[in-house]
Amino acid sequence: MSELYDLRAGQSPLIINIPHAGIHVPDDILARMTPEARKLPDTDWFVDRLYSFASDMDATLLKAKVSRMVIDLNRDPSGQSLYPGQATTGLVPTELFDGSPVYEGAVPDAAEIERRRQNYFDPYHQELSEQIARIRALHGYAVLYDAHSIASTVPRLFDGELPVLNLGTNDGETCDPSIARAVMQVMLDQDDYETVANGRFKGGWITRTFGLPRHNLHALQMELAQRAYMDEAAIRYDEKRAAKLQPLLKDILSAALEAADHLHWEHE
Repeated sequence: MSELYDLRAGQSPLIINIPHAGIHVPDDILARMTPEARKLPDTDWFVDRLYSFASDMDATLLKAKVSRMVIDLNRDPSGQSLYPGQATTGLVPTELFDGSPVYEGAVPDAAEIERRRQNYFDPYHQELSEQIARIRALHGYAVLYDAHSIASTVPRLFDGELPVLNLGTNDGETCDPSIARAVMQVMLDQDDYETVANGRFKGGWITRTFGLPRHNLHALQMELAQRAYMDEAAIRYDEKRAAKLQPLLKDILSAALEAADHLHWEHE
């Protein structure tokens, strides 16, 4: 499945999932898209590069190669909205974040959406499920960290400028409270970046589906404002900004792992 994702299979309890950094769009789909949509403006740019230190933690890292314009791997495959009453995009997006159209003509019909689900969504989630099962078999528990980023200002989705660090646990349902507290404490103990938990971004379908703390599977989503590690206007990775942010991200991941490990042994 190398055309669908990159995988680094680590041995630690940590799984970093990156579903929205892919930029591949099959030619037949690309030909139907608007010029603006072909630029893939809603991509989680360079998130895999930002978390490149994951290998130092022996984490498993799964990163989609296919663009979210083809199919959104973090949406409910039934098509149900994750944020009822708020602007959002669907399983197969027909609008960009700013509300402009993805396609110049007819949008994908139900049959095409089903084909894309079978070709892209299902194999990716099968791999994610297998990695989770492997890690839980090794350790008895797993920490799934869903890594995202977004432009700092998207008026259709949220007011004003987004805080840099946006932790989502679906209002505390997707991981043990001790893990969420440990992560939030790290976020609050620094003064460089604005922080919020369960604000506009509470965690997408992946966090909500795989976050099952009663089964020793703890899921968190981190939505980063892209200004913290890149030049948003130029769509260019900024080494200096990234180097400043990465130690904090590593501390966040380490805190989650330490809390999860303590919780596991406490219950043994």
